[in-house]
Amino acid sequence: MSLLSVEVLLRQALQRGWLTVAQVAAAEKTLTEEGSTPNSWAKLEEWLLAAGMLDGWQIAQLQAEQLGLEIVDLDACTLDAELRTCLPHALAEQFKLVPLRRSGQVLTMATADPLDFSGPDNVRAQLAWEVEVCVARADQIARALQLIYGPEQSSAPPRKSVDEGDAPVIKLVDRILDEGVRLRASDIHVEPLAARVRIRYRVDGALVERMEAPKELLGAVVSRLKIMSNINIAEHRIPQDGRMQILRDGNSLDLRVSTVPSVHGEDVVLRILDQGDRRLGLDQLGFWSDDRERFEQLVARPNGLLLVTGPTGSGKTTTLYSALQQLNQPERKIITVEEPVEYVLAGINQVPVRAELGMTFAAALRAMLRQAPNVIMVGEIRDRETAEIALHAALTGHMVFSTLHTNDAVGAVARLTNLGVKPFLLSVALRGVLAQRLVRRVCRECRQLHAPTAAELAALKQTPEQLEGATFMRGQGCPACAGTGYRGRLGIFELLDLSDEFSQLIHERAPPARLQARAVGLGMRTMREDGARKAIAGLTTIEEVVSMTADDPR
Repeated sequence: MSLLSVEVLLRQALQRGWLTVAQVAAAEKTLTEEGSTPNSWAKLEEWLLAAGMLDGWQIAQLQAEQLGLEIVDLDACTLDAELRTCLPHALAEQFKLVPLRRSGQVLTMATADPLDFSGPDNVRAQLAWEVEVCVARADQIARALQLIYGPEQSSAPPRKSVDEGDAPVIKLVDRILDEGVRLRASDIHVEPLAARVRIRYRVDGALVERMEAPKELLGAVVSRLKIMSNINIAEHRIPQDGRMQILRDGNSLDLRVSTVPSVHGEDVVLRILDQGDRRLGLDQLGFWSDDRERFEQLVARPNGLLLVTGPTGSGKTTTLYSALQQLNQPERKIITVEEPVEYVLAGINQVPVRAELGMTFAAALRAMLRQAPNVIMVGEIRDRETAEIALHAALTGHMVFSTLHTNDAVGAVARLTNLGVKPFLLSVALRGVLAQRLVRRVCRECRQLHAPTAAELAALKQTPEQLEGATFMRGQGCPACAGTGYRGRLGIFELLDLSDEFSQLIHERAPPARLQARAVGLGMRTMREDGARKAIAGLTTIEEVVSMTADDPR
């Protein structure tokens, strides 16, 4: 996808008086007839130049304006010939770059083609400096090169195309991405420290450091990642977000990219979005058969509110997507509102939140109700307005799914009432709450029987009868699990299926401690208990269960 928007560029040219309304319409018509995409700037540039409507300098100005780059008049600038020691003549002539100024390890250069990133990329790679780019006329670039490097050197051979894959920084970034895919990482962290750049990967929920890079390459690496994800390379002061696609082993992977300025430079996090993870069936998430059957019954209800709770990264969205896949039939209309829509689900209408445009969760939810859906998923309930609309939708014949950030299932009741939801509405609309965490699976390739200590057994709080026939396992570490002893994750769950008695307690505003005690008394299995039976079965370890259920009072 282009960094530039054709629509914006044409509007800019129209406002400047460079194009007429008729010329803009002709340009849009030509692109449409030739089957170009709405952002096909290269095709538009070619057409405008051929038609004589704009010249190269006007096009460069439009590009610079939308990219947020400085425009300079080289004929009016005082050029410093000493800067030729910063930028080798071969690079300057090959890529038509003019060195303008240097500040520390930052070199500012002028170019006539701001969309050609190969020149700045090669300068970054060869000099290991940060590079900033501004835009100037092509004829001024040619004259400036002669002034700085001398007329006797200006007869350099014509510029040849350069394979960016040969640049060291390009190779380094590719290696960073390849390692993330090889490790099955959920995200990659490029973190600037005082003297080096640390590369860490989140694998099965745990961060591991696998690579590092020299600090002087930080700017080049960050710029390369920004280019790949359509982020403004000239902006370093504010957080930015973008997306990219990479092809690995024949599979196309989506990556969500986030940059944040820090004390030592820009920090970049790339989240790898694996579509396969969102196509899991409920039986693949780690449900024990009894919990899965009860959850499937709740999902299949014709109306009501079903919540999935847990901290960030606990797999809530994966669980809800799996539930939606179960319900995704031709006779049902399913609509979701999410921030952002990370995974596209076939046959389901997905609406992204755009708060800056007024499309909040609440506004989107109101609009969705006018679409006559059977099933609604709200990415997260964050405020009273969204909560009340969701509850009213649940009470008027819709099945509503959503998430909350709470430590346990019963905590969802307190969270909603703290938002201002009336208990009598909640007691009628709420059908169930699933609290969950993700624990690491013992690696199948290197697992061995493990004899737990007395302290480990005590932490599980299981009776001798429950421990009969236990097969505790522990991974010894092997190439398949990168030496961790774990490979993959599974869920541990706490399912609160609301009975009439429990709903009455909510209506009566019973305190959380009483609600928790009654939920357990009515048969709710806590996450610690669910994790214990999975550790007993050798699926995970006691350490994992204890670390993920530290707040479980049982």
